[in-house]
Amino acid sequence: MPEAAIAAAERASIDPVTASIGDSEFDRDTALTRRAPGVYDIDLSAGWTIISAVNGGYLLAVLGRALADALPHDDPFTISAHYLTASQPGPATVRTDVVRSGRTLSTGQASLFQCDENGAEVERIRVLASYGDLDALPDDVRTTAKPPVIPPIEQCFGPEDGPAPVDGSSAIADRLMLKLDPSTLGWALGQPSGRGEMRAWFGLKDGRDPDPLSLLLAVDALPPTAFEIGLRGWVPTVELTVHVRCRPAPGPLRVSIVTRNLAGGFLEEDAEVWDSADRLVAQSRQLARARLG
Repeated sequence: MPEAAIAAAERASIDPVTASIGDSEFDRDTALTRRAPGVYDIDLSAGWTIISAVNGGYLLAVLGRALADALPHDDPFTISAHYLTASQPGPATVRTDVVRSGRTLSTGQASLFQCDENGAEVERIRVLASYGDLDALPDDVRTTAKPPVIPPIEQCFGPEDGPAPVDGSSAIADRLMLKLDPSTLGWALGQPSGRGEMRAWFGLKDGRDPDPLSLLLAVDALPPTAFEIGLRGWVPTVELTVHVRCRPAPGPLRVSIVTRNLAGGFLEEDAEVWDSADRLVAQSRQLARARLG
């Protein structure tokens, strides 16, 4: 049995599963109501906020769920999002459009809208995605990628072990099982390493196992790598692309994020997500704005 699977089993013995896929807080808070073909309503939960803005991974999961309903295929293979304005908790509308429907892949686009203080509709996020059937993919894997080396969960640290890294940022942390690799926690002690790396065990606090939609959350749920570079404060996402490679096995995920270049006030974050069976289940790259000075 892979070491990661053993760790997952040990974790399960400590925190038994209390929620299942389709019946968890994440599922309830990403559920939409179909108003008309291709048009959906949702009340964005304040439980997934960072400071006052809604987390980008949660938003991506909301739009991903809408596209899964609108398209003939259920599973996101690749989804690219441009974050146009910060989303706020409260009512929102998602509009989808089927771009192409094929035998193995279908492509669609979706936008999320909210009304501003004057009642004018504002587009918050726009995505383009291709969907398919992850279970129909061949098993052949040829890769040089290796799972991140992270200490066992009980040797890592979560938000509950210290103050929130940004004032008012604890809402989403209350819904996650997030245990950070101590070697990427220098920023929390006032001694950032400068390496721009973040690694953690990841899961949902209520014990729900991962699925393709929750992978869209996982790639954007860790503290920003900017903290380990020596920056503080909000790091808003400009663009985020996620590739879902296979359906994750039950148990906690391992997430590794690296930034190699900060220039002109922007940085990239390259993420890998590994499941309890030591498989690379998702990859992402995002461009984010760094608050300098």
